[in-house]
Amino acid sequence: MSSLFTRIHSFVRLMRTLSTAFLLATLTGCSYLTPYKLDVPQGNAITADLTAKIKLGMTHAQVRYVLGTPLLADEFHKNRWDYIYYDSRGGSLKQDKRYHVLFEEDRVVGMGGDTLPERARVAELAPEDPRAAAKAEEARRKRAEGGSE
Repeated sequence: MSSLFTRIHSFVRLMRTLSTAFLLATLTGCSYLTPYKLDVPQGNAITADLTAKIKLGMTHAQVRYVLGTPLLADEFHKNRWDYIYYDSRGGSLKQDKRYHVLFEEDRVVGMGGDTLPERARVAELAPEDPRAAAKAEEARRKRAEGGSE
C-alpha cells in the first residue's frame, strides 16, 4: 500500500512541476503582456474657433487671454509665439499640431498653422457614450419583445 502511495505522490509532484514549467514557458512567450502606455495630450489645444477670435492688431495680453500662454516663447525670437500640441495614444504619436502668432511692436501682424477642429465639431465626432447606447439598445429590445406578444 505504501508503494502505491509513493507512486501517486511522485506522480502528483511530477505533474505539478510539469504544469508549472508549461505555465512559465507559455507566459514568457506572450506578447500581449506589455506595460500600459498612457494617452498623453501635451501642449496647447488650439481649436479653429479659438483662432477665429485672433485678429490683426491684438496685443500680447489679448492673445494670451484667448489662446493661453504659448508653449514656446523663444528669447531669440520675441516677436513669435509658438503653440504646440502633441497627442500620443498607446505610445505612438497620433496628432502633432503647430500654430504660431507673429507680433510687431506688441501687435499681431500674422498667424497661421495647424489647429484642432472646433469644439462643437469635436463633440459631434466623439464616440457615443457606451452606457447610454447599451440602455437605448435594451429599451429597443424590450419594446420589440413587448410588441411581438
